[in-house]
Amino acid sequence: MPLDALCLSGVISELNTALAGAKVDKIYQPGRDEIVLALRSPVQGNVRLLLSANPAQPRAHLTQLTLENPDKPPMFCMLLRKHLSGARLLTVEQVPLERVARFRFEALNELGDRVERALVLEAITHKSNLLLLDGDGRILDCIRRVDSGLDPHTGQMGRILQPGMFYRLPPAQSKADPLALDREKLEQLLAQAPEESQADRWLLDTFGGLSPLICRELAYRAGGETDARLHLMGPQGRARLLDQVEMLQKLIRENSYTPTLISMDGRAKDFTFLPILQYEGAAQAEPQPSFSQLLDSFYEQRERLDRVKQKGQDLIRSVSNARDRTRRKIANQEKELTATLDRDRLRELGDIITSNFYQMERGMTRLRAVDFYDPEGKEIDIKLDPLLTPQQNAAKYYKDYNKAKTAEAMLTIQLEKGRKELDYLNSVLESIALAEGERDLLEIRQELTDTGYLRRQGKARERTKRLASKPMEFRSSTGMRISVGKNNTQNDLLTCKLAGKNDIWFHTQKIHGSHVILWTDGGQPDLQSLNEAAILAAWFSQGRDSGKVPVDYTPVRYVKKPGGARPGMVIYTTYETAQVAPDGELAKRLRVK
Repeated sequence: MPLDALCLSGVISELNTALAGAKVDKIYQPGRDEIVLALRSPVQGNVRLLLSANPAQPRAHLTQLTLENPDKPPMFCMLLRKHLSGARLLTVEQVPLERVARFRFEALNELGDRVERALVLEAITHKSNLLLLDGDGRILDCIRRVDSGLDPHTGQMGRILQPGMFYRLPPAQSKADPLALDREKLEQLLAQAPEESQADRWLLDTFGGLSPLICRELAYRAGGETDARLHLMGPQGRARLLDQVEMLQKLIRENSYTPTLISMDGRAKDFTFLPILQYEGAAQAEPQPSFSQLLDSFYEQRERLDRVKQKGQDLIRSVSNARDRTRRKIANQEKELTATLDRDRLRELGDIITSNFYQMERGMTRLRAVDFYDPEGKEIDIKLDPLLTPQQNAAKYYKDYNKAKTAEAMLTIQLEKGRKELDYLNSVLESIALAEGERDLLEIRQELTDTGYLRRQGKARERTKRLASKPMEFRSSTGMRISVGKNNTQNDLLTCKLAGKNDIWFHTQKIHGSHVILWTDGGQPDLQSLNEAAILAAWFSQGRDSGKVPVDYTPVRYVKKPGGARPGMVIYTTYETAQVAPDGELAKRLRVK
């Protein structure tokens, strides 16, 4: 769900407590719509504040995630460094019942004078923005400039957001403030509601700052159903509905938030700021320690997948097209191979023609003769070419027989090569899904160029230094180091060059996945580390959504790379197999930041 105004108020309350007096140490812009401020806080020490103006999921919170930064900082990032480096955060404010947060800083200008600067995050879905303002409220710049005052969603004239202009807030909603009304005012509004209205729809249309999820929850608590109608609730049900609104007022005024993550089938589906009862066991509502941890957990996988889709879309398309071509080629070859399996009949027909030369003459289109290969000795009709002699017709059947026999051998070889190629392309698609940033994608792009699936760029591009990203690093519960390759290049590097003969190699059985190395440093690995390394191999594979996954493991000395094999392809012997359940939470806990 998007971050609603009431949930944002909880986030801001938390940030004010955690970041009071924090100073800006470094500023990064890892993505088109993301800013990360590295802060030194007197309360929490070194922390990172993420401000995201992503149109689909804008938000602000402290983050533990390590986001990859571009080699060259964007212009907006350079501007923020100029104005906010060394600045002290004064306070974080929210426009009442709006998804707009203002981060006020005290900074030094070029002359060394203390001046005020502000970062304004408009966390409004499809209209999100991040703006830097001077002390007078003028726009110094923004992540997303708006040239035209025409709103694409409403078709009406709106704001122009350009450097040098005074900043104006987004138009306010024409709804009542639920925090500013007493019981009498609430009763008057409810009395004016259409009788057959749904309670949640009335709440959503009447009050600002409420999300559909919260409106359904209040309706459920008052009427026992999320779609309860006002005229069926009766006087007591209506009174309970107003009680729930007053409960919400008290919760907000006292900052009694409960960050709650809602999951279904083990996947995060939604979040909010109070316990949720409406799902009645169909979903799990789990309280979280803080809003920052809640938002970090909720958006981590979604953001990574979106980032990979944006930056790796051409790779996904190229590899998918190559995979589909290979699949079609394999299907056609399998049909041809099936046709060659009946080749012995061609030889038999040639024999029958040869034994019946005495009754044949040139120009015949068919030969009717006894099939002496048939146990019952039935007669058959054999198709002939009228332009050939009887001897040439027999030779043609023998030739087709030998051709089919040769085709079987060649098709078997081609099918084996095609299936290996298909396995390789599927492994590349899995690697793209594991990519954590631009550097990982560039490494995969280099691999596809080297293997001939992508064209090489111009000579200037060829002379550029080849980029190398690092495998993921983990520490087992007992302190042993575990490395996980994110793509085929890293898999080869780990298994064939870096790992020692006595280190333990892990890989999922018969499905694509990462190479995992448990570094033994010449010692004997403990069972806990072996089990955790196997779980990591299962999680970073195509079987991550399965209940149990077979994972093979063996010392590296038993793993070999055949000559001419594709990147990431190895063979291994003398292995053992463990049945483990993939565990993403374990992967997060063991990850070395």
